[in-house]
Amino acid sequence: MSRLHVIGGRSLLPGAGLVPADILIEDGRIAAIGGAGSGRTLDATSLLVLPGIVDLHGDAFERQLQPRPGVDIAAPLALAETEAQLLANGITTAFHAVTLSWEPGLRSLPAWRMWRAAMAAARPAMLCDMRIQLRWEAFNLDALDEALADIAAGAVQMLAFNDHTPSILRKLADPVAGAKYAERAGMSQAAFRAVAEAVASREAEVPAAWARIAAAARDAGLPIASHDDDTVAARESFRADGALVCEFPTEQAVAEAARAAGDAVVMGAPNVLRGKSHLGWASAARLAEAGLCTVLCSDYFYPALVQAPFVLAGRGVMDLPSAWALVSANPAAAAGLADRGVLAPGRRADLVLVDTAGPAPRVVAAISAGRPVFMQGGMWERMQPA
Repeated sequence: MSRLHVIGGRSLLPGAGLVPADILIEDGRIAAIGGAGSGRTLDATSLLVLPGIVDLHGDAFERQLQPRPGVDIAAPLALAETEAQLLANGITTAFHAVTLSWEPGLRSLPAWRMWRAAMAAARPAMLCDMRIQLRWEAFNLDALDEALADIAAGAVQMLAFNDHTPSILRKLADPVAGAKYAERAGMSQAAFRAVAEAVASREAEVPAAWARIAAAARDAGLPIASHDDDTVAARESFRADGALVCEFPTEQAVAEAARAAGDAVVMGAPNVLRGKSHLGWASAARLAEAGLCTVLCSDYFYPALVQAPFVLAGRGVMDLPSAWALVSANPAAAAGLADRGVLAPGRRADLVLVDTAGPAPRVVAAISAGRPVFMQGGMWERMQPA
């Protein structure tokens, strides 16, 4: 039996908050809170012991696949580097938000296949529980059958409805904005515009495709999200299709309607760090403090997730246990992962140890399914053998 005893820290426990408590881990699960235990020990004195972070939506892995426009990195290497970044930031469960779009290049069907294959090959040795959120681009009709097959085969763990095509078409009128999409696709703006217009001409086929992929996700028991909901009517339509997670609502009224219906509302942790949305949309901090944002995700920057709860606590409206739930218990519940998100006996032993003594909170250790998978700042010296 594999045992690890995390001792001396202030642990975040359900209903108790941050209290001195040792945690006994056996065979990847939390066996007990407090008490003595044999096996290895990890001294967490002066540190916070928090539930591992659950990231429902992160696409920073795209920066590993394509660090510059036209510069492509092999998917296995990009995935390995992504996993290292996740663990260094205390993220023990991560949903990679992989866009399957009609766009050539980074978000194309071939790119989807490469990432899916890299994930499958890496799974036996994964240290972080990495999963795929399929961001289904509504107009990507030619890839529908393959997406349905991947859902049926278990290669997808979450579905998100995505419809960026109308906004892309509008932005193509601006040469500067249009250049971003053309560069990402690795083609000229004229060629990209021709592809976009051909795709848009099939608009009448989109609702039927949308219904098919929603039904497939429901049949597979997947959590379903909608992305960038801009009206209450849109949120209600997505909910009717089974989407009980509302990602990045563009207006507060949409978040209010989602919460009134019991939906989870996801916002980006970078929004909290910056104090505003990079797109000028709703403030994640204000929505969280009003009880309208229930989940924070990394969005495009993994380090934001561990920092954002401390920023919220520092604002004085939420305490740290409530703020930390936005990155642990709440996203786990939204994804249907009842085995993690809190530190309690029987739960998966995902822990993050945070040092708050410096100018900013710092992850000094991460434990995933009972295994120490990241340590820095002298933490290996605090590990004692059995």
